[in-house]
This record gives sequence, C-alpha cells and structure tokens, in this order.
Amino acid sequence: MREYLDFEKPLKELEERIAKLVKSKSKKVSVQEAIVKSTEQLAKLERETFADLSPWQHSQIARHPQRPSISDYLEHMTEDFVELHGDRLFGDDRAIIGGFATWKGRSIMAIGHEKGKSLKERMRRNFGMAKPEGYRKALRLMKLAERF
Repeated sequence: MREYLDFEKPLKELEERIAKLVKSKSKKVSVQEAIVKSTEQLAKLERETFADLSPWQHSQIARHPQRPSISDYLEHMTEDFVELHGDRLFGDDRAIIGGFATWKGRSIMAIGHEKGKSLKERMRRNFGMAKPEGYRKALRLMKLAERF
C-alpha cells in the first residue's frame, strides 16, 4: 500500500476511483472510457503537482518512508553483492553498507548509507547516522576498489 503525502491527496482520490472502476470489471464502453479519461487526468494532475513543489514538499519527498534505500538499489540493479564489514581498526558501522557487486557484467564497489525499514532495523543501523568507524570503512572500501 502506497503512503501519500499531504499534497498528494487529490492523486490518492483519483487513483482510488480508477481502482474502483477497474475492480468492477465492467465491459461497458462508458466505464472503459471513464477509466481512460481518469488515467489521463491522473497523469496530468501528477505532472502539475510535481512541477511546482515548494522547498518543504521537496524535503517531504526526500524523507518519504517508501523511498528506496541502498539495499533496494543493490537488490534490483546488481548481482552477486558481497557485503564487507568493519574498518579494521575499531568495529563495523551498520549504517554504511559496502561491498563488491556485479553491475551490467562489470565488477563494482557499491557504498551507501542504510537507514533501515522497520524500527528494529533502524535502531540496528543507528537511523542511518554513520559513526567514525563507518567513514573509515567507506574509505577502506574505496582504497580496496582502487586496486581492481
């Protein structure tokens, strides 16, 4: 289920109306025309809504709970991701994820912040706030990537 921001409420209402029409599975021409017209109206409303956002609305989108994280990108864009842990000095910062992966047939080093999805995971990852060992870990991984 998608979460909507306050300025997206008209989009939500229109999407619900379209879903209701589609769910009715009516073969009537008028219903099919209403679906097409509503879909076009939705596309236009989305363009208008996102074309002129305030700075606060940009912040809301950046902080959206369903925004993809580094683990989502790694899962969908890469193959054979092997996470590397620790800074080899103090410990492992779980807010920073990094490791080798295969992307479009090339071996890459992927490094990023991970905030977590559930409360338990967010606590484990310190709400995405890196510690000094996380920055040392990222630097170590970058130096390791230079060798390959």
